Amino acid sequence: MTADERPKTIHDFYGFPKALFDMEYPAPGDPKLAGRVRELLAPLDVRPDRSWGLDHGTWSVLVHVYPDADIPVLQLSIDATKPGQFHYDLGAKLAPLRDEGVLVAGFGNVVHNLQAMRRTRDAPPFDWAVRFEDEVRKALVERDHDALVHYERFGEDARLSVPTPEHYLPLLYVAGLQRGGEAAAIAIDGIDLGSISMLTAVIGAS
Repeated sequence: MTADERPKTIHDFYGFPKALFDMEYPAPGDPKLAGRVRELLAPLDVRPDRSWGLDHGTWSVLVHVYPDADIPVLQLSIDATKPGQFHYDLGAKLAPLRDEGVLVAGFGNVVHNLQAMRRTRDAPPFDWAVRFEDEVRKALVERDHDALVHYERFGEDARLSVPTPEHYLPLLYVAGLQRGGEAAAIAIDGIDLGSISMLTAVIGAS
C-alpha cells in the first residue's frame, strides 16, 4: 500500500508509445488514510510502502478522471495468489471509507486476454468474451456476489477471459462495498480489440 506523501509515477509496461512513458501523474499521497486502511484491514498485515508509487493500473485511469492530479491517491496492492472470497471480504471491510468521504475504485478488466487481442479498433469481440461479460454484468445487476466471487464456474469462457486474475480481482472489492438494496449502475459497456472489456460498474452513485 502506498504511504508516501508524493508517490512517483510508475511505468510498469512495455511496447507502448513513448508518450505513455513520458506521462507523469503527480497526485499527492495520503499517509493518514494509509493508516486508516491498515486499521480497517487488521489483523491482515498491510504494510505501508514508500518505494513504489502509482503504477499504470491507477494513473492511466485517473489521468482522465482527475487530469489535474489534485486529489490524494492511495494504491492498495492485490495478492493475486489469494482466492476470490479473500478479496471480496477485504472490500467489505473497507466499506466505512464510503462514509468518510473516500472514493474506493477497483481498476481492471472483466475480460483481459492480451494474447487473443485483435489489433484493430473495429475488431468484433470473441464469443467467449461476450458470454463471460454478459454473465458478470447480470451478476452485478442482480447482486449475485457469489457468482462474481466464484467466476471460475463459468468454465472455458472464464478461463479465456481471465487467464490471470489480477485484472478481474478489483471488481470483487467493488462488489464487497455494495450495501443491501443498493443498485449497481453500468456506466460503460462493451469489448475493445476482441478481448478487452470496458465494463464499468458504479455503486452508490447519486
